[in-house]
Amino acid sequence: MAAVSGLVRRPLEQVSGLLRRRFHRTAPAALQVTVREAINQGMDEELERDEKVFLLGEEVAQYDGAYKVSRGLWKKYGDKRIIDTPISEMGFAGIAVGAAMAGLRPICEFMTFNFSMQAIDQVINSAAKTYYMSGGLQPVPIVFRGPNGASAGVAAQHSQCFAAWYGHCPGLKVVSPWNSEDAKGLIKSAIRDNNPVVVLENELMYGVPFEFSSEAQSKDFLVPIGKAKIERQGTHITVVSHSRPVGHCLEAATVLSKEGIECEVINMRTIRPMDIETIEASVVKTNHLVTVEGGWPQFGVGAEICARIMEGPAFNFLDAPAVRVTGADVPMPYAKILEDNSVPQVKDIIFAIKKTLNI
Repeated sequence: MAAVSGLVRRPLEQVSGLLRRRFHRTAPAALQVTVREAINQGMDEELERDEKVFLLGEEVAQYDGAYKVSRGLWKKYGDKRIIDTPISEMGFAGIAVGAAMAGLRPICEFMTFNFSMQAIDQVINSAAKTYYMSGGLQPVPIVFRGPNGASAGVAAQHSQCFAAWYGHCPGLKVVSPWNSEDAKGLIKSAIRDNNPVVVLENELMYGVPFEFSSEAQSKDFLVPIGKAKIERQGTHITVVSHSRPVGHCLEAATVLSKEGIECEVINMRTIRPMDIETIEASVVKTNHLVTVEGGWPQFGVGAEICARIMEGPAFNFLDAPAVRVTGADVPMPYAKILEDNSVPQVKDIIFAIKKTLNI
């Protein structure tokens, strides 16, 4: 009997030991955080860190924000620091600029950047130029933030990308996050910066979850303004983008890798000041360049990148002309099929890459 029980017990012990080993080796699930939660977390940490920081805009307080980005902040910080404004962008943007000149650090939310057209005089003439016009005596530490670019089904007046508009103006810094770490790190850096910073978010990205590293969970986590990030290493072609199209570029790169084409995908993160050095170094390595953006083609972000590459040392390393993938040169249509054909899709990026590589 002892011999039989020993035979039975030994396989059971082996099985239980195997289960224990497998369970022990299972990696913990990575923390998933949406872009909305990341921006909220970044603002919350900076409001807590510095009592000079406050948020104002339409419906940011009691309603928790039109897109719920400021959820819970009014309950935590109260009426003096989370301020609902009338529907008057020129008015509350002017109040925010004046507050920044007086030594506070306002976060001015536009419900969408399309509405910032109502306040563009305050953004450009009051915020962006004052430090220069005062001979460096009057800083304007303000953040203008909100959703930018094409959304879904909101037609021509609510679908513009303002990266080129604001990136054109000296005196502003302009950032354009893609994922959750970008969003948190850039909003925190923007709030701490002594210059006016335009933070171009994307409505369609707010609810998208991304892995959130342990470093990003720290209250000291910052993404430096003016520094791009290589999201995927590659050797055959450089693909440069910002905001939501970065995800499309990575999808295209995954498809093309199965055909033996390795794309280096660069997430710009910052529009102004542009990290042209990272792009140049990549072009020197890959000898090919494609830019991807949701905005219109004329005088766009891609056009600026192509011009800077042509004027700089990387031009001599190009084996083919650079190619731009952009939004269509039309006001955004309302019909879904026309809308889909007006913004860059993964297939458009794949076509441009193959065209550039002459495949």
